[in-house]
Amino acid sequence: MHSQLAPGVTQIATSKRDNAFLVDGDDGLTLVDVGWSKAPGVLLHTVAALGHKPSDIRRVVLTHAHPDHVQGAAELRRHTDAHILIHDADRAWLEAGRVPTQGRSGAVGRFIDHLPKLHWTPTTADGTFTDGDTVEGSDGLRVIHTPGHSPGHIVLMHEPSRTILMGDAAFNRGKFAIGPAALSADPDLRPGSLARIPQNLNAVGFAHGAPLTGSEVHTFQEFLQQFRTES
Repeated sequence: MHSQLAPGVTQIATSKRDNAFLVDGDDGLTLVDVGWSKAPGVLLHTVAALGHKPSDIRRVVLTHAHPDHVQGAAELRRHTDAHILIHDADRAWLEAGRVPTQGRSGAVGRFIDHLPKLHWTPTTADGTFTDGDTVEGSDGLRVIHTPGHSPGHIVLMHEPSRTILMGDAAFNRGKFAIGPAALSADPDLRPGSLARIPQNLNAVGFAHGAPLTGSEVHTFQEFLQQFRTES
């Protein structure tokens, strides 16, 4: 299932709970996040339905190195030859094929990361970026570093449409939330990171949850205001 979130931005449901995003660019397509191991099949089917070839996916931008975002990365690259990009602070996790013990603040998080089904094929990053970078070839996809959920977590601002892609910085599962502290690397960093989200938005895409457009965006901004006050 897919839908247009904004001009140049398509949301793709890779499972019942997870979303990836396809962004039109100057030289092809940028995919934001990949999903679990079975997600590449869904993504490639959707790309074909939209009239594109697998090779039109020129790059994959990962919001962070957690299994539900990166597990399919190696398989997708095999089919597309896309470059895999991630923030430098999460690169070692991606290339290790799992979240390290110090990658979760709580015992529950550390326990689940030992489960083999939450590991992935170690994947070498083709490049990294830092806060404020614009993803090359993406026609205005700007990186905003939002550490907390992971050290290198990012959200992405699609400047032409004023659309923000939140990764796991926030969730929209019936209500807005920032997720369990135990599953975050450093929960105390999350409020300051959320305070960095721009206020003049037209649409919001979540890795987990329904997207927002129109007046719904204002409701999300009200949710974010508490973190701007704290910071």
